[in-house]
Amino acid sequence: LRPTQRKLHHPSGEAGSHPESLQGMDFTECYEDTVSSVAAAARSGCRRQLRRLIHRGCSVDSRDNRGWNPLHEAAAAGSKDCVEEILMSFLIFTSNLRAERSSRCHRDYVNALTHEGESACYLAAQRGHLAVVRLLLKTHADLNQLTNDLSCPLYAAVDNGHTEVVKLLVRKRAQVNRVHTASCWTCLHQAFSFPPQAHSDIVRILVDVCNLEAHDDHRISPLFLAAQYGQKECLELLINAGATVNTQAADLATPLLIASQEGHQSCVDLLLDHGADPNIACSKDWPQFPIHAAAEFGHISILQRLIEVTDRTCDRGERNVSPLYVAIHSDQTGSIQLLLKEGYSPDAQDHADILGFPSPLSLALHRTSTKPCSESVKLLLSAGATLNAEEWTYALGTDRTDLLELILDHRWIPRPEAFSKALSQVDFASSWLSVLLNKGLEPSLLLEKADNDVLNYLLEFVNWSTLSPSLKTILDQSCWILSLHILDSVPCLFHLCRLKVREVLGPDQLMRTNVVQQLAIPSPLHDFLKFRDIQELAIQRLTKSLNLEYVSYS
Repeated sequence: LRPTQRKLHHPSGEAGSHPESLQGMDFTECYEDTVSSVAAAARSGCRRQLRRLIHRGCSVDSRDNRGWNPLHEAAAAGSKDCVEEILMSFLIFTSNLRAERSSRCHRDYVNALTHEGESACYLAAQRGHLAVVRLLLKTHADLNQLTNDLSCPLYAAVDNGHTEVVKLLVRKRAQVNRVHTASCWTCLHQAFSFPPQAHSDIVRILVDVCNLEAHDDHRISPLFLAAQYGQKECLELLINAGATVNTQAADLATPLLIASQEGHQSCVDLLLDHGADPNIACSKDWPQFPIHAAAEFGHISILQRLIEVTDRTCDRGERNVSPLYVAIHSDQTGSIQLLLKEGYSPDAQDHADILGFPSPLSLALHRTSTKPCSESVKLLLSAGATLNAEEWTYALGTDRTDLLELILDHRWIPRPEAFSKALSQVDFASSWLSVLLNKGLEPSLLLEKADNDVLNYLLEFVNWSTLSPSLKTILDQSCWILSLHILDSVPCLFHLCRLKVREVLGPDQLMRTNVVQQLAIPSPLHDFLKFRDIQELAIQRLTKSLNLEYVSYS
């Protein structure tokens, strides 16, 4: 065939008379006038113009800077008439050759590749031109030819959702289980990369001929992808065809885990109904189950379903991790509420070794260190979470009292020895001490090490005439002076009355209700009963004194 004499243009706009004049140039764009007149006619789909050019002697084998010839253009444009015209002209041109050579030349021309390794059949399949693909296959097009990036006509048709082309290529025995792309995806994997409406028809074709257990480089199976993308109909097709529902990826994730994580309720239900195991460990670090994924991402209806079928050892069992931990870490209030309502322990396991936190409450407190108390802290306290010395220390180690007040809304003040370490947080005593004393803290815990200002302040909260002999002995030996020798005097009546009223009301009422405000007494007495008559100056002096005592003791 005679090569085209059409001029090619340099990127600068200067013309060269022949392709040879452009050797060494780097063409990174496709210019309109780099294609031959025959290729331009094929691209436009004008068979009459194409025939006229061919009769005038123009070549059907000239290539542009992408390596495309007129057959590529006609196939990509979906022009069956132009493909027929080009193939017929090429057949006529080679008719004077020997039959064997003519057949080989024709086959080579039909399967000619662009610089990207794309054949005419590939370009037609990629764009869904069924009639063109059928015609090319009749003329011995290689339906399994790989492109430079390891694609092929079937893979391209699947990728773009061209169902009829897929059906034709499968019927013509295209290779269906070959690995494509660096990720080792097969055609069945790729069936889940396009819009849902195209999935089921193509998957229905492929499940009968493909390897259902094919794995990519992360050991992800097609069924795993169906669960991940929420394709219930395709998932059902794979399950009914015999695909394994409990397959695990390289990181041990299961289809049930990924469906739970992504919030695909219908897929979760389908998998569970067909034998998916919710108690398979899905991580290498610690036993993560699908229930953890649902709790972490707040998929409440899925979480409810998984609570019904998940072994409760994940809540308290050794080396397990309660889903409460992940719900708190993700601040999923709905998940926390549901888990606590369904009986999951607010204390769970001690996971200082795995997660760095000994309890769910410890984690919740850590996540609220720079902001007001989260709803998760309130929910855990309300459900009965245990406060140990660490939690008390955390609550007292700040100048904010919101957490402490929240704790006292749900908890008794423990015996002094239970949180005596927490009381060493004297840097913030001006914030927490008055709160604790008003709520019933036993001040004798601090009397033994107190100086003048501290003692005068603390004795406002006790009946000093009833102090234990041992404590009186300690105080008598201290170097301090109290006005009127207070320990030898009778406590003031107003002081005893206040203490008696608070004793009658009880610490539970004082801590958990606003009972003082409901008493039928003048409002100024409300403040008196709540010790608000104690001056701020006294608190400041107390804080300073406690700081000195603490430093000295250390």
